[in-house]
Amino acid sequence: MRFAIIDYGASNMFSLIAAFKKINIDADIIVNNVDLSKYSAIILPGVGNFSSASSTILNFKEKIINAIYNGVPLLGICLGLQLLFEKSEEGKGEGLSLFKGEVVRFPNNIKIPHMGWNLVVPQRKSELLNDINDKIWAYFAHSYYPKPIDASIVKGVTTYGVVFPSVIEHENIFGTQFHPEKSGNAGQIILKNFVKNVKR
Repeated sequence: MRFAIIDYGASNMFSLIAAFKKINIDADIIVNNVDLSKYSAIILPGVGNFSSASSTILNFKEKIINAIYNGVPLLGICLGLQLLFEKSEEGKGEGLSLFKGEVVRFPNNIKIPHMGWNLVVPQRKSELLNDINDKIWAYFAHSYYPKPIDASIVKGVTTYGVVFPSVIEHENIFGTQFHPEKSGNAGQIILKNFVKNVKR
């Protein structure tokens, strides 16, 4: 089992590699347009700017969509989650449009970015949140959040000035607005749950 971490200019790739190594998963950093269908899973890491990231991620779009169509699971983290949507207020670039909806900025009357620990509250049956009780603490670092058209993909929410989706899932596409690799034991459980889904 080997995971592909897409290099589109995000800066938390190596912390993700370390987090996956802790649970005995090897990962490659993908910098060019390789066949992603040969990998067990695709990871979109998540520290950066939507506008610049979207221009790079489009180079991988066809390969990512083909791999997902062939059943390869994908996990988007923070900015990686936001790139699953159509567009963002952070820039003019296009997302992957795997989900309908846009990414919006937090209101100006709260401190931005949303930085640090906050609660994730499950909403529906969730693969990523399996074996987790009614809520968990997770680590966040973002100024924007997704607003999906289809509310059924939202599996967990967090409150910071507004209530926003912090876990999404649909078929073999998963996303967290927080950083599981920085979220201690709860984050490790979430990564293990993703791996369990990949193994199915």
